[in-house]
Order: sequence, then structure tokens, then C-alpha cells
Amino acid sequence: MGSRGAGHLEPVASAAAPGRATFLELFFDLVYVFALTRISTRAFEDLTNPPAAEHGWAAVTGGGKTLLLLLALWAVWQGTAWTTSRYDPFRLTLQAVVLIALVCSMVMGVAIPRAFSQTGLMFAVAYVVAQVSRPLILAVALGPHPYRRLKVRMTVVFAATGVLWIVGALLPTNAQVMLWAAALLVEYLDARCGWPVPGLGRSTVSKWEIAGEHLAERYQQFFLVALGETILVAGFAYTRGTQEPGQVWAITLAVATSIMLWRIYVQRAGQILGEAVMEARHPANIGRSAADTHLVMVVGLAATAIGYELIIEHPLGYPPASWLVMVLGGPALFLAGRARFEYEVFGRVSPSRWIAILVLAAAAVPLLFLPGVLASAAAVLVLGGVAVADARRAHGAPPEAAATPF
Repeated sequence: MGSRGAGHLEPVASAAAPGRATFLELFFDLVYVFALTRISTRAFEDLTNPPAAEHGWAAVTGGGKTLLLLLALWAVWQGTAWTTSRYDPFRLTLQAVVLIALVCSMVMGVAIPRAFSQTGLMFAVAYVVAQVSRPLILAVALGPHPYRRLKVRMTVVFAATGVLWIVGALLPTNAQVMLWAAALLVEYLDARCGWPVPGLGRSTVSKWEIAGEHLAERYQQFFLVALGETILVAGFAYTRGTQEPGQVWAITLAVATSIMLWRIYVQRAGQILGEAVMEARHPANIGRSAADTHLVMVVGLAATAIGYELIIEHPLGYPPASWLVMVLGGPALFLAGRARFEYEVFGRVSPSRWIAILVLAAAAVPLLFLPGVLASAAAVLVLGGVAVADARRAHGAPPEAAATPF
């Protein structure tokens, strides 16, 4: 299907609702495969070769800074995904928005490893351009439509926080982190509150018009991007090593873990998120909730990927606590997000989720005194138990329909 460019932009309720993701959107997602591998690389360096000034605190300070960068990446991706789910993605205006976000995300990915030193300004400028250009372009394209006020408010907010991003990039690391964190906090809170701006009002999220099925598919695709990144990180870590038996076991367990994560996600809520969004009285509300849920799961996947890399490079070493946070905490965080995801789609949470999280937490202490590859084995066994519990519940029963509480 070709591009469309005539007339003012209209929300999906008054235009042809987008169906499957466009090729441009899928191309945009490919950039995030690269960007997420840079996130893992940065975290791995902080855990294995921390700066002298942060030695002993690298797991905390490095982890916090890496999470900040991941939240910035997610903000750009989510803003773009919501835009293509609220407006016709085949319009030239929307394609321009996606292409700008694509280029800016690529620049951010390149800058991530040294974002708090040499490439901070590169990261900040790319982020600000992506966030300001999107509502600004839409404000012009919407013409007299009432949604234009929303885009103007978003432009004002992102322009104001953009000052914090740019100034922070020019300051020493501690001040940079504080300003960037403050900017992200303002942006995330403003989004939750309907983008209020003094004198320009605010909007109600529940009244936003979206193509729910399209947005649900976009979240599913981003989850697959993050899951694919775990496979890439494991493969790269193994090829850098000596392929000794311990490393063979480590990558085998890493692949098995990724398979379990995929299985747990898709059974059954991951398959029918679109159905749940379409059935909701206010699709935008469940869409916003699903955004938070997928963010939690993606952070869990990123931590799991870092754990893969650590254990594959040091399979028989005794892992420090910070490493176990990645190896066991990553799957636990994924399960916590998956439990909320289950509630969003079915209005309930399976006990196996919470039991598995408690088992992973309890296993951490004895695993401090055992080779790291056994921690990976423990994660696989626990996730496998959850997958088996899901399969037993579904066995012999008709496919469960969505019953969202939203």
C-alpha cells in the first residue's frame, strides 16, 4: 500500500484504522535490536570493569544510569507506536515522524555506551529531536482538529524538558544524571496526567482514540525485539569465548531460558492482547496499562540478557550478588510484569507466577556459593515449571477468551 498525503490528518476513528504494522514500523523496530544490545554492553562493562570512582557501587550506579537510558529509548519507541496507532500510518506525515524517530533512535543507540561521558550531547540532542518533532509535526498536520491542542501541549512539555537534557549533557556526570532523571520523571508524569500545561488545559486518556489491535501488535513486536536481543547477546558472548564445556552449557541454558520466556509470554495472554484491547470500554486505558507492563517485562529481558553474557564468559566462577540480580532477578521481573499482563487480559493472576518469583529469590543465597552456570540452570527450571503449569491449565480446555477488567 502506498503513501497518502492529501488533506488534514485525522484520528483513526474518522479514517481507515491501521491494520497490521507497516514495513516502515518493522524497519523502525530493527533499530531497537541494535539499541538494546548497546544497553546490555554498557551494563556488562559496569559490572565487570567499573570506573575507579564507582568501584563497589557499579552495580547500583551503573544499573541506575543504564535504566535511565533504557527508559529514554522506550519513551521514543512508545510515543511513535501510539502515534501510528492513533493516525493513518500510510500518510506521508506519519512516515516522516517514524523516519525521524528511526534516525534519532539509531543515534541514541550509538551514543549509549559513553552517554555519560563523551557522547552525552549526541544522545541528548537525538532524544530531544525525536520527542519534540513528533508532536510538532502532528500539530501542524492536524489543522483545526481538537487533538491539535494536545500536540501543542506535548510540544511545550518536551521543549521544556529538552532544556534539561541538553544542559545536563554539558555538565559533570552526577549533575547530568540528576537533570536527565528529572526530565524523564516530568515527561512520564505529564503523560499519565494528560499532558497538562498551564493555560492550555489537559486531556483525559480514556477518551483518546486508538486502533487497539494495531497498538497491541506493536507491543507484541517490541517484546519479540527484546527477546531477540537476548539471543544476540548470548551468541556474541559465546563467540568471544573459548567454547569450553562450561560455556557450551551456559549458552545452552541461555537459549533454553529465552524459549521459556517466549512460551510464558504467548500462553495465552500474549496471543489475545488485541482482543482484550478491542473489548475494553476504554481501549486507551488498557493500552496505557499494557505499555507499563511491557516496559517491566522488557527491563526483565534486558537484565536476563546481561546475565547471559556474564555467565557465558565466567560459567564456572562464583557469581557476586550483582550478577545474580541479573541472572535470577531478570526472569523474576519478567514474571512480575507477566502477572500484571495476565490481569490486564483475564482479570486474574495465576499463582505459579508468584510462587516462581519467591523460588528465584530464595535460591539466590545458596547460589552465591555455587558456580554461575548453576544459577542459569535454576532460572531455566523455575521458568520451565511456570510454562508447564500454564500448559496443564490450558490442556483439554477451549481457548480462554479475554475478560479484561478495564
